[in-house]
Amino acid sequence: MRILPANLTPQYHAAEEKYKKATTPEEKMAALQEMLATIPKHKGTEKLQATIKKRLAQMREESQQKKKQKGGYNPFHIKKEGAGQVVLTGCPNTGKSALVGTLTRAKVKVADFPFATSLPEAGMMRYEDIWIQLVDTPPFTSDNIPAGLLGTLRQADAILVVIDLNSDDCLDQLETSLEILTEKELIDLTGENPLALPFLLLGTKADLENSTDNLALLQELRPEVEIIPVSIHQDLTFLRQKIFSLLNIIRIYGKAPGQKPDLERPFILKAGSTVVDLAYLIHRDLPKQFKTAFVWGSARFDGQAVPRDYILQDKDIVEIN
Repeated sequence: MRILPANLTPQYHAAEEKYKKATTPEEKMAALQEMLATIPKHKGTEKLQATIKKRLAQMREESQQKKKQKGGYNPFHIKKEGAGQVVLTGCPNTGKSALVGTLTRAKVKVADFPFATSLPEAGMMRYEDIWIQLVDTPPFTSDNIPAGLLGTLRQADAILVVIDLNSDDCLDQLETSLEILTEKELIDLTGENPLALPFLLLGTKADLENSTDNLALLQELRPEVEIIPVSIHQDLTFLRQKIFSLLNIIRIYGKAPGQKPDLERPFILKAGSTVVDLAYLIHRDLPKQFKTAFVWGSARFDGQAVPRDYILQDKDIVEIN
């Protein structure tokens, strides 16, 4: 559960929601500025203020670097595609590439030697009726983080932290990964940082002989951290579901008046989105124009007329007139 200082205003919470729903760096920076402007200034919010200022400074610096590189090529920038971008990261030889290759069939480089992945590589993972982008990245070590990697991680919608459960070094991999990602404020184990990215910690090669004992040891040493054992040689349907849940998104199917709903191409919104949010996604002028909306799915009865601030649920069908 996320712990925040008391007396945060509704205006601040609204700005924080804008940040979570933002899809571009510009939208995120605007939301951060609004959060900073609306947060109550007292001792209880000093740490949160510092976190917001630091993230805003990081994004401004990255924006300036992109402007300097305008017309050039940034190999660490991966254009977002699909319903969300999930980046895999971790120490060398943890099985990130093999996992991405298995889930997406992307032609990633899988090798037994470290640092085989030198640049980010993306692939698309199918989950039911949508595609989710997975990005394999170069590994980091305790004394070396590849230039450009932090920018790739910060632009992601979620992170998968990968360790090798079969390795004698799995504890070092775990500690190194958590230390680096926490220090860079990319993930948060305390629930206090609203700007941290959602993440899962995956333990690969779970089918090999040392993995069971190693997992038990890690759980004993770090009981506050959930490690999900996975293997590319086993059914990964459950992992696809967990990745979808991690993104905290919903699928909404549009329906034109008098016609059948379009069940092939759902709109993707953040969980907690309303009818107005959907209308804005369809067309930015639609929220001002539409008069009524009808919902099939989460409504009390099919085709129920709902208010503009009605909170939609995954797989709702919506008709906007």
